[in-house]
Amino acid sequence: MTTAAPSPVAPAPADSSGNWVDRYAPAALRPFLRLARADRPIGSWLLLIPCWWSLALALRVQAESGVAAYGQAAVWAALFTLGAVAMRGAGCTWNDILDRDIDGKVERTRSRPLPAGQVTLTGAVLFLALQCLVGLVVLLCLPGFAIAVALSSLGLVAVYPLMKRVMWIPQLVLGLAFSWGALMGFAVLLEALPPAALLFYAGAVLWVVGYDTIYAHQDREDDAIVGVKSSALLFAGQTRKWLVGLYGAAVVLIGLALASAGAGPTAWGGLGIFTVQLVTQIRRLDIDDRALCLRLFRSNRDAGLILLAGLLADALLA
Repeated sequence: MTTAAPSPVAPAPADSSGNWVDRYAPAALRPFLRLARADRPIGSWLLLIPCWWSLALALRVQAESGVAAYGQAAVWAALFTLGAVAMRGAGCTWNDILDRDIDGKVERTRSRPLPAGQVTLTGAVLFLALQCLVGLVVLLCLPGFAIAVALSSLGLVAVYPLMKRVMWIPQLVLGLAFSWGALMGFAVLLEALPPAALLFYAGAVLWVVGYDTIYAHQDREDDAIVGVKSSALLFAGQTRKWLVGLYGAAVVLIGLALASAGAGPTAWGGLGIFTVQLVTQIRRLDIDDRALCLRLFRSNRDAGLILLAGLLADALLA
């Protein structure tokens, strides 16, 4: 007697919240869109925001020299958006391929398409290749220097899903990969990585480590059972103190980047409101409240957009 293979159009997981994928996408595509986390766009936002930050700050550097390529920056912003969505989806697909056995043992992830049997491993690999192809098309539109900078991140992207098996702060590798966009705006507009770019990147890395630690507290108990590592398990009850250090250092480094770029008052105002938002996260944090951890994690999109508004206004006023 044989068991029928799971349907590739299996119903949405029980925790589905009526997102656009469940409402509008064709049924056959829904498992693949969930594999790419298209139903949870917060990851694409958080990958994209450092790209936009760096474009705005690079424009400010250009303005100091008397030539700011605003139209060109708008084109790069659109390409970065397409690339971020494609590569975030590819990263999630790659993560799920490697973690398909682990995900089936974790409450929050057992309904993902691979462990739930909604997508086959072959289907996932082919979908990964398609998303990488979209990323490659975007990559080939960039200047040569920017292509080299972008390619330098691929190793980090590839190994990140494995890091929770070998190091207690895999979020650091995520931060190194997820913040790469903080270099890309400089790479396309200036075709160089000045000190402001490196400082900005370092600040973004620590920001990512901080907010992903909050996110990881949703899985803290399951991770301990399965035997994988995370900063949530390492920091445990001291998480708030660690966030003070991580977020505080991120703000200082971003501030140094603004100073190096000659940023004006609106950029500093954006950084100030960004800082207030991070402080609010720390004050409200309850690591035992999973729903609150998710809300605080998601609030980083708004924090990032606030800083972006300040940077963009500063570049335009310059």
